[in-house]
Parts: sequence; structure tokens; C-alpha cells
Amino acid sequence: MITLPENSSNQTVTKLPDGTPKFKWLQTIRIVLQPIDTLEQTEQRYGDIFTSDLGFFPPQVVISNPQAIQELFMADAQLFDSGSGNYLIQPLVGANSLILLDGDRHLQQRKLLMPSFHGERMRAYGETIRNITKQVTGKWSIGKQFTARPSMQDISLQVILQTVFGLKEGERYQQIQQVLTEMLDTFNTPISAVFLFFKSLQRDFGAWSPWGKFLRRRQQLDELLYQEIRERRHQPETRGEDILSLLMSARDEQGQPMTDEELRDELMTMLFAGHETTAIALSWALYWIHYVPEVREKLIQELNSLDIAHADPTAITQLPYLNAVCSETLRITPVAFFAFPRVLKAPMKFMGYDLPKGMMISPCVYLTHHRPDIYPEPKRFKPERFLERQFSPYEFLPFGGGNRRCLGMAFALFEMKLVLATILSQYSLELLDQVPLKAVRRGIVFAPPGGVRLMVKEKH
Repeated sequence: MITLPENSSNQTVTKLPDGTPKFKWLQTIRIVLQPIDTLEQTEQRYGDIFTSDLGFFPPQVVISNPQAIQELFMADAQLFDSGSGNYLIQPLVGANSLILLDGDRHLQQRKLLMPSFHGERMRAYGETIRNITKQVTGKWSIGKQFTARPSMQDISLQVILQTVFGLKEGERYQQIQQVLTEMLDTFNTPISAVFLFFKSLQRDFGAWSPWGKFLRRRQQLDELLYQEIRERRHQPETRGEDILSLLMSARDEQGQPMTDEELRDELMTMLFAGHETTAIALSWALYWIHYVPEVREKLIQELNSLDIAHADPTAITQLPYLNAVCSETLRITPVAFFAFPRVLKAPMKFMGYDLPKGMMISPCVYLTHHRPDIYPEPKRFKPERFLERQFSPYEFLPFGGGNRRCLGMAFALFEMKLVLATILSQYSLELLDQVPLKAVRRGIVFAPPGGVRLMVKEKH
């Protein structure tokens, strides 16, 4: 029982609303299959801070109140474990992933990875991003329809393979591309995503069983990644400007390099967290830009003010309306519905409530981004809101926050803006799905159903 402390008139204030339903497993299946309806109905009933116990997670407090989010993000990071709250994705990224680390190891690894995603190094990737975008979209032809998500996935995967791995076209490049795409497709429907939530289903019944298929693909990918790491270790002169080369030459405070296993898990984290998520965000952006014609017109007008093909990548990423369109896409359809949870290492007073040790606090990005008091008409796609006012990191948090904010945030936004600017300055597109699209689960992230169908038109 979680209660507030007694107030001055000696009456006990009511306990935190308990959003746990009578039939837990039914609710668990609903949250996997119908996440938006379930979250919105629960919030309507219990408010913006409530407890929930769904069985596959420890008991948790779900928050979508900016004041509560601020209190959580500004609290001493030593009070929480966060890695343990992310165990669902361990099969995808491995135990040494930054996402699953806590304490000093988390800090140390974050420090090693940080320089790879900032400043000059990132700007150097601008040309690569534009070239890959032109190469992938060069396969489109006038009058033919295409699905945005596979195309965007092709772009974002190639960007990762070239900037993170330093791999150029070749056999291993093709193999990694193919195996990773197949591996992520294992959980591409809400039903297949159930395997990530229920440990009891994670059984290998052979190559044709869903989990067995996933394990074999993961094994294939591991072999390819370890081959690449071993070759680089034996041929230091082949190291370049890519992120893998940087990580291999990085040393911790004791002068120790990262082990093969640590390198593999960080590469998997970047492949998983930096590829699928950006591809989905780009697909949503193309949907919204073409679903709301005035947004497209305004954006094209802004892009026409620059010679996009020859402009400096940094100048493109500083365009205000392009930035607003990307922010509004990540607000209305966030790729992840929850920021990383924090698990209490000791009892704590939070928002005036007494929370026990082991309680998990989960900030809900989706519900926060759909608060009408912060975002009037929250279901409407309106980039202007990001030009009219500045939102705090506790009101707008598509990349999480505090000490667990996504390390690749700047890189993801940089890539997103360059890809959109390159596509929209070269092609005229028509949206074939002129209907409201509701996000569906794809593994642990949320994507547009059907992947967004578009057609290439004559450019006037």
C-alpha cells in the first residue's frame, strides 16, 4: 500500500491510485496489442500518476505529470537502478549494453561513447547521410508507389553501417544488412512482440519456432560482428574515422580497452537503437508532412530558401520550420512510449508519496506529449507550437531524460533533418494512406501500420 504522509489535521491523505486491473494478464495483453487505447483509458480513470502491476514488470508508478518527471530526472542518479528496468531488451542488445548498465560502469561507458556523437565528428557524417539518401531514393520512379518504412530503414541502416562500423559496400556489409533486417522483423507485429514480454515464451523449439528463428539470426549476426572486431584488432592500420574505430582505441581510467563482448553489445545497441528508431521517425514524418498539405507547402518553401544539394549540412539542420516538423513528429507519434524506468534502490519520498524499495518509476512519453494543458489540441499535427514556445525537458522528452537521455539524440535529429531535406528537395510525393494512422507495436517501439504508402509524382 502506498500512502501519503499524514497532513497537519491528522487525516491520512488518499493513497496513490492503483491502475492494476483485476485480470492482470488480460491487461498485459491489451498493453501489448492496444497500447494507445489502454494508456489513454487508464490515465482518464486514474490521472497522471498511478501505480500498476502487470506481472512482466516489477510494480511501477506510471507518471505523465511534468512536475513528477522533473523530480525524477533531477534526483540523484545513485538512488536508482535503471538498467535492471530495461531487461526486456537484453536478448536484442546483450548484457554489456549501455542501456542495461548502472552506476560507475554506466557512467564510464557513457563517457567513452559520448564524443562519437557530437561536434565535428558528427558534421563529418553529413555528406555520407546525403549520399546514402540519394542512392536509396534513386530507385524510386515516377508514378510508382513505395512504402516509406523499408526505404527509410535501408537509409538508416546504411548510415549506421558506414558511420558506426566504417563498412563500405562489400560481402560483410550485405550480410549484416540482411541478417539484422531479418532479426528485427522477427518481432514486427504486435502478436510476435509478445515474445519479448513473456520469458516463458522464449523457448528454442528449433529453427521454425519464432524464438528459435530469432536466436539463429542473432548467432549469425554475432559471428559477423566478432569477425569484424577481430580483423580490426589484428590490422590497426585499417582503423578510420568511424565509431567502432573510436571505441577500439578508447581506454578507461585504468588504461584498459573495451573487450570484444563489450564492443559487440554496444554495436548491437547502436544497430538496434539507432537504426530502427530513426527509420520509424522518418516514416512518421513523411506521413504527417503529406497528411497535412499546408505543412508540406510551408516546409518546401523553407527548403527552397537554400540550395539543399550544395548547402552545408549544418545550415540545413538549423532551418526553424524543419526543426519544428521533426519535433512535432516526435511529440505526436513518439517512437518509444516510455522513457527508461528507474528502480528504487531504497525507500523514497516521491511527489509526497512514500515509495518502497524495488518500486519502478516509469515516465510515459506518449501521455505527457498528449496533455492538452501543455499541447492544446494534442491530436492535431501542428509544428508551429514549437516555434511559438519552448518546451521544458519534462514536457517534451522523445529521447528520455536525466542521466539516461539517449546518447544518440543529436545524431538522430541531424540524420532525420538531412534525410527529409534531401528527399523533399528532390521528389514530389503523394500520400496514398489519406486516413488517420494509429501507431502499432513493432517489437518494443511503435510504428505506422502498413509502413506509410506513398507515390512519386512529377516535380513541377
